[in-house]
Amino acid sequence: MAGAPIRFGEEGDLAGLVFRVAERTQADFEAATQSVGLPAPLARALVVLASGAPMRALAEHMACDPSYVTALADQLEERGLVVRVAGADRRMKLLEVTAAGHALRDRLIDAIGARAALTNRLSLDERRALARLLERVLDDDAPGRGALGTLEASEGA
Repeated sequence: MAGAPIRFGEEGDLAGLVFRVAERTQADFEAATQSVGLPAPLARALVVLASGAPMRALAEHMACDPSYVTALADQLEERGLVVRVAGADRRMKLLEVTAAGHALRDRLIDAIGARAALTNRLSLDERRALARLLERVLDDDAPGRGALGTLEASEGA
């Protein structure tokens, strides 16, 4: 019957599927990061940094301690992928992606797309529908957050 609610045989079926997709997505992501020679935590930070963002916002987005983001920023900076710049409030440090960082980020995003089950097994319309559903589930309306979960320039974040 059309419009009838979906019922699961067992309460955990949907959660189990979500976990399996998350695990597959993580494995696909790690394979992509290896293909560009970047450890997964650094790759995640680089993908999230669409443009300059406060280090604090990156820590919040990645749900980690600010000291961990400092370590990531150190490593990204050593590789020439980001630079730290002062924000409007000199106490705040922004991470700006360098030209080399943007180039590697583009290669990484291409590698993720080439390996990801979400892009290879779903049509464009299905991916868009899934993105809308996932955004609704997360209700992620935090300021400075783009539609794809990237941090965008916003010093108030």
